[in-house]
Amino acid sequence: MASAADRMQQSINLAKFAKATDLKKRLWFTIGALIVFRLLSYVPLPGVDPTALGLLSQKTTGGVLDFFNTFSGGSLSRMSLIALGVMPYITASIVVQLATSLSPKLAAIKKEGESGRKKLNQITRYGTVALTAIQGYFIAVGLEALGASNGVQAVIEPGMTFRVAAVISLIGGTMFLMWLGEQITSRGIGNGVSLIIMAGIVAHLPTTLLNLLEGGRTGSLDPLRLIGIIVAVVGLILFICFMERAQRRILIQYPKRQTQRGMQADRSHLPLKLNTAGVIPPIFASSLLLMPLTISQFAGQRVAGESRWGDFIISLNQYLQHGSPVYMLLYGAGIVFFSFFYTAVVFNPEETADNLKRYGGFIPGIRPGKNTESYFDYVLTRITVIGAAYLLVICLLPEYLVSALSIPFYLGGTSLLIVVNVTMDTVTQIQSHLLAHQYGDLIKKAKLKGNRLR
Repeated sequence: MASAADRMQQSINLAKFAKATDLKKRLWFTIGALIVFRLLSYVPLPGVDPTALGLLSQKTTGGVLDFFNTFSGGSLSRMSLIALGVMPYITASIVVQLATSLSPKLAAIKKEGESGRKKLNQITRYGTVALTAIQGYFIAVGLEALGASNGVQAVIEPGMTFRVAAVISLIGGTMFLMWLGEQITSRGIGNGVSLIIMAGIVAHLPTTLLNLLEGGRTGSLDPLRLIGIIVAVVGLILFICFMERAQRRILIQYPKRQTQRGMQADRSHLPLKLNTAGVIPPIFASSLLLMPLTISQFAGQRVAGESRWGDFIISLNQYLQHGSPVYMLLYGAGIVFFSFFYTAVVFNPEETADNLKRYGGFIPGIRPGKNTESYFDYVLTRITVIGAAYLLVICLLPEYLVSALSIPFYLGGTSLLIVVNVTMDTVTQIQSHLLAHQYGDLIKKAKLKGNRLR
């Protein structure tokens, strides 16, 4: 009986989807924008020899740039126009948000409403251009040095002309991706920047799965270990789904009002997600680490063996390579910091307590006003500790196990977290559009019936 009801509900949802023309337009726009993103990842930088790109990919295998390459959908290994992806934009937005919480002037701009938000977005764009220019210059310098150290000329005509062209191309690619993400957010479905990152990660899945299965077929990977990897990935996905839906529901009660059944009190619940920050902490932490490490990685190729400074940069890259203890320590510290920071940005206990007091709501046993604010802060701090611990386990434990067991397979917890979380958010938005379309039809029918009665 339950299965028949589920099939009926699915058919109803499909029928609603077929009639929701606005939703279909948004989905098609999102798919088209992501296709454009994937096509751009195959457009190389001007002046780069395509035959040398394989050498760069082999040279950086196992390093921190592999992680960057995953986020950009393979654009970095191909040295495409969008090699830096949206990471400079994310880093700039982090700096602006941190500055907003520290600078009274920027905090006042944020309180201006829509106009303040536009000003902060403009500052973020300027920061994106500056960060992309810095990273792009060091990438261009590193590409020139790559040919000198390996006997293969990666750049056809090294010099200032190539560096300027590379920097301008990378700035144009990153700014176009930023604009594309904003267009997806406003005209498509889901968060545009998150979908672009997810598309880059998903683009690697077929190759990764084929390599995994090929290892099991050739015998290089033990069958039991192969089954264990698949079970672990499925279990990790289920665990992420469970934790992302976990909530701490706070009972809110409103004053009694007269109804047909007598005096009744309205009750509702304020849901606080266990992981309020979502995928923001790992994305922010990785982007902050990737920017200086990208500069040092390519700068180290330029000054390698020339001075003690060059040797220091190479040693620093080895200590901070992806999967190393120092990198994981810094990455974990960044995740914890941004879990608390972004939760404080998203949920303001003082504002929530004031809104409840204004509308007459209160928490049973807690006085309105300052006591309610303290209670919200108390609950939010404790569930954020659990959420931060959950993100640490998801993002760090799989990487440690992969490196400790020498498994020739990498689909880190960060990648899985982003893919699952963005997919869940997108599906939720699709359901919201379907629900809004359903209510729109009901309102239209009610108006038609009202006109007929008149």
